[in-house]
Amino acid sequence: MEYIFDNERPIYIQLVEIIRTQIVSGKLQKGERLLSVRELALTMKVNPNTMQKALVELESEGLIHTERTNGKFVTENEELIEKIKKELAKEKVNTYLNSMKDIGINFEEAINYLQELGGK
Repeated sequence: MEYIFDNERPIYIQLVEIIRTQIVSGKLQKGERLLSVRELALTMKVNPNTMQKALVELESEGLIHTERTNGKFVTENEELIEKIKKELAKEKVNTYLNSMKDIGINFEEAINYLQELGGK
């Protein structure tokens, strides 16, 4: 998969967001062993130090953990995953609603658009 990074924000933050999304969406399964730092860096075409910085951030959030000598693993804490998933969903909904407001569409109209277009 090709990753395109935004020059406006630090790459490690964008890596955190990508991996966080992969975890909450289930693309990375609970308890799954992650690739090594070097393998992840090669896959995402970033510097290993940048990848390590992103992984440290994810570990501080509790989304991944390190087992000495075995590597890094996705958390099995379903409550944490669901909590972060809900936070991400809330951010996306707020972004959508604010974007609609910016173009003169009120809350009810924005919801109508979601209902109209949601199945397509």
